[in-house]
Amino acid sequence: MKKVLLPVLQILITVGLLWWIFRNPEQNQQILDALSRANLLWFVPGIAAIGAALLLQTQRWVILLGVQAIHISRWRAFRIMLAGMFFNLFLFGATGGDVIKMFFIMREAPEKKAGALLSVFIDRVVGVLALAAVSVAVILPRFTSLWSHEQTRAGILTVALILGGSLAFIGLAWVVDRLNLTSKLPPWLPMHGKIAEAASAFSQYGKSGRAVGAAFLLSIPAHLLIFSTFYFGARAFNSDLSLLSICCVMPIVQTVTALPISLGGAGLREGLFQTILGSLYGTPRAIATVISLSGFLMTVFWSLVGGVFYIFYRSSSVARCGVGEMESAVEALEHRIEEQAEGGKQIEQ
Repeated sequence: MKKVLLPVLQILITVGLLWWIFRNPEQNQQILDALSRANLLWFVPGIAAIGAALLLQTQRWVILLGVQAIHISRWRAFRIMLAGMFFNLFLFGATGGDVIKMFFIMREAPEKKAGALLSVFIDRVVGVLALAAVSVAVILPRFTSLWSHEQTRAGILTVALILGGSLAFIGLAWVVDRLNLTSKLPPWLPMHGKIAEAASAFSQYGKSGRAVGAAFLLSIPAHLLIFSTFYFGARAFNSDLSLLSICCVMPIVQTVTALPISLGGAGLREGLFQTILGSLYGTPRAIATVISLSGFLMTVFWSLVGGVFYIFYRSSSVARCGVGEMESAVEALEHRIEEQAEGGKQIEQ
């Protein structure tokens, strides 16, 4: 029931948000006028920036896979990354592209399935830690200005709540691993299975500080490159917004739209850009909308490339299967890892 309800809610929310964003005929005409005057050549460096970010993220994942003694080519890892990006954008529900990445890398290393799954988890953890660091770095220089507006103040608090909750979960799992408390987690503790799984991941990666540190350092420019995409979008529509101005906004947008509220963040992203850019810099709603759409469309470009890679992708070991089978295989492995961790057993590969 849950698997059906969430996609239905996402569709309804997406339709409602898009209707709200584009309900004003005068604003829609301003959007069309802005499109007619746009210099679309600015999309080229924007698309290149996302491509560079994806290469950095691929290298980050290859490093983390290496800790598990899983060695695949960067080209194959890059294709799996893009396939995951495609599903992250177009797959209904909260599953996202991580499940696709987990399944494909499990197929690439069938003798190290647990390690393959944990590599994707740690890759996500490192990305969250880097996003928190980048958020602090770009928000602090303009904190007074951001805090003085009600809308951006709410955005900062939302980011602090979401990232803070994520960091608290990561910290709790780390403490559980360090103190060998995994088998003692009470069954009534919320998300005790996920905490056990995370503790297992930290146990696997705890002795590889150099690799995790390198992965973290790669994540910082990757985030900034993704942020810059919307700056190039702003330049395409003759906006005088600076790169720092865009970067101050992006942690809020990136964090909120990552939640499974609407499909691919559609509508939610545009609403955030309209509200925040309008409050901070007086950006017209039509221009804020096209800046948001331009950054999104550059992401869609790479997602569609990922879709093509997915269609032609063949595992080096076995034939393809459906998304439902992928989800079931990953869920079964996650459940086994959680049970082994809670039982205090060594994680079987």
